[in-house]
Amino acid sequence: MAKARQATKRASTKVSPAENNGDSKVTRRKRGEPRRLLLEAARDLFSSQGYSGTSTREIAEKAGVSETLMFRYFGSKVGLFREALVAPFVEFVEDFNAKWQSGSNAELDEEELSRRFIGDLFDLFRKNRGLVVMLWAADAQSGSELAEAGVFDEINDELRVLVEIGTAEAVRRQGKALGRQDLTTRSTLAMTAGMAVFGESFYGSRPPSRKDIVDELTQAVLHGHLHRNS
Repeated sequence: MAKARQATKRASTKVSPAENNGDSKVTRRKRGEPRRLLLEAARDLFSSQGYSGTSTREIAEKAGVSETLMFRYFGSKVGLFREALVAPFVEFVEDFNAKWQSGSNAELDEEELSRRFIGDLFDLFRKNRGLVVMLWAADAQSGSELAEAGVFDEINDELRVLVEIGTAEAVRRQGKALGRQDLTTRSTLAMTAGMAVFGESFYGSRPPSRKDIVDELTQAVLHGHLHRNS
């Protein structure tokens, strides 16, 4: 957990709101605006072109920010990818874990807790489709830059947190843990990610509503996993 938090901690380097784009005119933006533009540009380009197919120069040009300033904010291309696409997942898991630890979800029944978790996870993956696409693509590449930089380790750290929560919840609600809690948790995330990322090529010209997808996933998890015989 500490590793994930440290890896995804936002850069603390102070950058002046005045940024020179290479000509004599200095463009002044609101504080934090260049950073936001860079993250948006990175998400768009990583999603459409892939990690290896996207250059830092392209990201900077799309954001209307100098490449030098981009490196001052994020340090490297990997650092920008991590902040744009991995940090939201880490923040989601840690927020969910904090609520679970505090007991704020303890009064929810099994179905409502599952529906909220799956719905929030679906929204996260739908908003950050690039993360899912990039992970699937990177899995097919040995020795990828993202793997060597430890990005997958960060994601796995958070997946282990979700496995631990799932195990504890199964014991609390049913008196015993599932036989393969690790696979149960990961298959839930995989199903949700797939349903969130696919579009017309998968659903056809009339995709189902978010509500219908979340309801279907919730029922699949509850009756396909939690109520089966171990």
